[in-house]
Amino acid sequence: MQADSKIFVAGHRGMVGSAIVRELQRQGYTHILTRTHAELDLTRQTEVEAFFAQEKPEYVFLAAAKVGGIVANQSALADFMYENMMLEMNVIHAAWRNGCRKLEFLGSSCIYPRLAPQPMKEDCLLTSELEKTNEAYALAKISGLKYCEFLNRQYGTDFISVMPTNLYGPNDNYHPTHSHVLPALIRRFHEAKVAQLPFVTCWGDGSPLREFLYVDDLANLCVFLMNHYSGNETVNAGTGLELSIAELTRLVARIVGYEGEIRWDTSKPNGTPRKLLDVSKARALGWEARTPLETGIRLAYDDFLQNPMRAER
Repeated sequence: MQADSKIFVAGHRGMVGSAIVRELQRQGYTHILTRTHAELDLTRQTEVEAFFAQEKPEYVFLAAAKVGGIVANQSALADFMYENMMLEMNVIHAAWRNGCRKLEFLGSSCIYPRLAPQPMKEDCLLTSELEKTNEAYALAKISGLKYCEFLNRQYGTDFISVMPTNLYGPNDNYHPTHSHVLPALIRRFHEAKVAQLPFVTCWGDGSPLREFLYVDDLANLCVFLMNHYSGNETVNAGTGLELSIAELTRLVARIVGYEGEIRWDTSKPNGTPRKLLDVSKARALGWEARTPLETGIRLAYDDFLQNPMRAER
């Protein structure tokens, strides 16, 4: 990409999209296109086609998605599949039809099999059964990355995919039931501290192992890959480090300053037992995550405190 290249960031108001915009601006890119949902509904094919025909973006970061944690995924299976499938196909197809030089599709580590060998390499995709709690979302994301691959193979496009691990950071979603585990813990312990509650109850038994990547590190990788990677196989985005949900819970409680008891509700689902990405491909390309987990959580908590309305999204 050149400094004045026309770059469209789809989903610029979300956590990932806003981080990509910050990273592009930090690196000196000056022609960044964005549209709000009110201005452009990506699930509407005619709107997307009209936008691409008029603006002709040279590069596209497809970070728009309907996202959520276990509760949100289980309660809205059809919505998660439909909305993500529609917006992905519309944007990718319109980018191809309008001669976009390169597109980068943002997926999720949930595309990999539930019991995939750990750490998960990019080539374990579609080798066994998916995790049922987010199957709809995973199927939509798999379809998006496969469409990019098939366009490359059939029409010679340069469309790539990156698969992030669990993300957190500025502009996260802190909704009490629709958020992911780390922002949910930040909100839960903050509210418990303010209310001086004697204990906090968390889902499952705390045993699942998870990896977490600070969103600004992901954005740095996204821009790096746009400039330095081409290929049909996706690229994993992570730290290569993991900890248990119980360890994460204690860490968040300490950072927030909650000193009460932590209890576990084992009637609630744990989700996938372990999700650790093999990040050797990204490292071989010359990239590595920079933000330690404790540092990142402190930054995320500061952002939460500065933007209390995010807890209501």
